[in-house]
Amino acid sequence: MKTPTVQRIVQSLVGNEEAGRLMEMLALHADFLADHGDAVPRAGVAQALTMLLFRGLLREVPEGARYVREQGGRMVFDHGALRTVNAPGLGALPPGHAAFARVLEPLGYHISGTYPLERLRMMGYAYTHRDYPDDIAQFFVSEIFPDRFSPEVQAAAQAVFQVKDDPLATDAKGLLDRLSAGGTLTLDEATGLVGELVRLFDRHHPVPTLAQYETLLAESAELAWIATEGNRFNHATDRVANVEALAEELKGRGYEMKPKVEVSRNGTVRQTALRAAMVERPFIDARGATVSRVVPGSFYEFISRDPIDTETGRRLDLQFDSGNAQGIFKMTAAGAGC
Repeated sequence: MKTPTVQRIVQSLVGNEEAGRLMEMLALHADFLADHGDAVPRAGVAQALTMLLFRGLLREVPEGARYVREQGGRMVFDHGALRTVNAPGLGALPPGHAAFARVLEPLGYHISGTYPLERLRMMGYAYTHRDYPDDIAQFFVSEIFPDRFSPEVQAAAQAVFQVKDDPLATDAKGLLDRLSAGGTLTLDEATGLVGELVRLFDRHHPVPTLAQYETLLAESAELAWIATEGNRFNHATDRVANVEALAEELKGRGYEMKPKVEVSRNGTVRQTALRAAMVERPFIDARGATVSRVVPGSFYEFISRDPIDTETGRRLDLQFDSGNAQGIFKMTAAGAGC
């Protein structure tokens, strides 16, 4: 039996054992269990990328890895979330969600919804895959607007979020152009592209100073989080049948959970999460020395989606909800107890 294309991509990047674990861990559409030879379509690249990002999130969130290990079965990777900064003059990285639209759109994603996050002075964009909307994980890309904060925060943001070099390599741009035009990639090209794209989901600006961090944190836990974490996955989300029942079960097993389950206005989308991992990150102190501080990192989330009637028939409600998102985002505030 031939090895599936997405598994071949993943194993070239993280090894056979890790690739095999991911294939067993995640529920995949039958098309991603097939060998596509040396003509990899955009969906295959997108699927391999999401698998590696899911793996990266578990490495950052020990309680998420514990849940996956203890729960067994196959996880349905519903969506991953990342945060961006929308401000002019921040260097080589395009502002806000545009930094990732240039990658996600060639891979087959489109914006399926926008979600004002007014309490946080942010905007959220849901990117859904055109070819496999129910099966390939969505991306929830949020952007925060520093100009909606005080002059002190704006100045700190301008200093912190400068990116000197575009992390998207020229070769990768050319391969994305081919996918955008409807072409396919060879297996080697697809593997190289996925490896390049994974590196985008990281911090690309310099280490912040403690003073800058504290200025941002005073008005925005989200800006402070981006200062230390950059464009890493803020969270990855497991789609489950009954999020309320699972939350109670996990609390009984000693997991630290978000006390409240967030419910969308129409009642069809329900979300909760494990508490964010606390991580040690570097800062520059007043003397110019590098010091460490423990700050909130990423977290693991759960979501239940009910079916709804659509123009194409009855389907899962793949939408998001601004209220849910703002409640979930509190998980990365220091001492979050929402």
